[in-house]
Amino acid sequence: MLPGIFIQALTVLLPLRTAAYTLNDDTFDPRTATTKDIHHTLFTNQTTCRGIISSFLARIEAFNPVINAIISLNPDSLSVADHLDAVLSSSSNITSLTTSFPLFCVPVLLKDNFDFVPLPTTAGSRALALNFPSEDAPSVQALSSAGAVILGKTNMHDMALEGLTVSSFAGQTRNPYDLSRTPGGSSGGSGAAVAAGFAVLAMGTDTMNSVRSPASAGGLVGVRPSRGAVSRRGVVPVSWRQDAVGIMGRSVEDVGVGLRTLMGVGVDPQDNATWEVPGKVWERDSGREIEREGKRGVRGRRFGLLTEGYFNFTTSAETDPVNGAMRNMVSKLTAAGAAVINISDPLLNPISLKSLDVQIFEYPPMLTSYLSLTASHNPPGSVPPSFRALYTQARPNRAFLVLPAQSSFLHAALKSSPSSEEYHSRLQGISRLREHLLSVFKAHDLDALIYPEQQNLVVPIGSPNQYGRNGLLAALTGFPVVCVPVGFSPPTDLAPAEPL
Repeated sequence: MLPGIFIQALTVLLPLRTAAYTLNDDTFDPRTATTKDIHHTLFTNQTTCRGIISSFLARIEAFNPVINAIISLNPDSLSVADHLDAVLSSSSNITSLTTSFPLFCVPVLLKDNFDFVPLPTTAGSRALALNFPSEDAPSVQALSSAGAVILGKTNMHDMALEGLTVSSFAGQTRNPYDLSRTPGGSSGGSGAAVAAGFAVLAMGTDTMNSVRSPASAGGLVGVRPSRGAVSRRGVVPVSWRQDAVGIMGRSVEDVGVGLRTLMGVGVDPQDNATWEVPGKVWERDSGREIEREGKRGVRGRRFGLLTEGYFNFTTSAETDPVNGAMRNMVSKLTAAGAAVINISDPLLNPISLKSLDVQIFEYPPMLTSYLSLTASHNPPGSVPPSFRALYTQARPNRAFLVLPAQSSFLHAALKSSPSSEEYHSRLQGISRLREHLLSVFKAHDLDALIYPEQQNLVVPIGSPNQYGRNGLLAALTGFPVVCVPVGFSPPTDLAPAEPL
């Protein structure tokens, strides 16, 4: 197990309700496909990359009108697939091919705050509908270079400022497991898309919970890597301290391959968080390490179960499934030979951690930096050139979505400054928190901390916020987090046990 890693145990809803429809290629089913499945099907000549990508596009066409996870599609995806088919036909060594292109013909979706030519980067906001980037983000370049086929962009919560995944650009994304609930967020479009079988992998960003929340709501594996391990350049920012590029998929192995690819970018001169990563992180292969450690099992491992503030023990239909799944998970760990130690620490309580959140100080200058650069590459007046322009000049046109909670956040951000004493006090508090967290690992000789990403099921559509989430500890300290599903909620009329 990686030193100082979190494993967040997750509670999810029930499997996707599906209707009968014909796949574009009847030799391939995208609903449960993994990277290995795709490569086996391709390399045994059962189908083509065009056939595989067409199958995913057909599924998107059939189900996205209901789920509303996809904002835009890449018009070049089939051309890319044709190119990969040509590469495959001219290759005489499959092993060499997959070594050079580990994501060969793997369909990937991007949260719509990643720059990707030729699609606009809207961050879910109508005010950025004409924000066309001049180049791909390095993380996107890495995926394409590894052979991935970028299918398009996914919906997200407007400017990534909440976890409901409702945007002024595309509206509300629905959870494919229960259409009356949100998919989590803010990377909810990415999570819902993978859960619905629209892609094998999807990219997200995580400032507080935004990769882990949709992973937990969609029965997915999600990773927020160590701070600075993946370049954030070319991604619409919220916080220099707390932002991270992450990835979601249906299996640990797929996510491991994706993480390995993303970390291959290495040190980015234009993202100084990558400068802070110790050389040993680049030297080791974290993606393979996760896979290898997973295969070793848990016997002899020591897990710290965070308890204070991480559970809601009030009996209800919203909290009981989470608590039951966590109890079952702990029982399975101990039965498999692991030690689970309860950690009740007020300094790690999610409520107390909120006083260290630095988004309001960093969002205005970070967003202004991104917008000023992208505005210079677009026609005059097409892109607001600053944070203040976005939230003041765009207001008469109602070109963005501001929920009540976001409104108070934005008012505070407009008045905040990274030169303030309060900001530097919080940064010092974050440093102390990180040191304390390391001491907790050392004192209990822990391999990992475990806790539920959400204290309750994801909220119904129309709720004012995505309450009960526990993601701030990793966001502040920069520790890596691996999310894994550990249970299901009981069937209901809206989330039946059997698919249609």
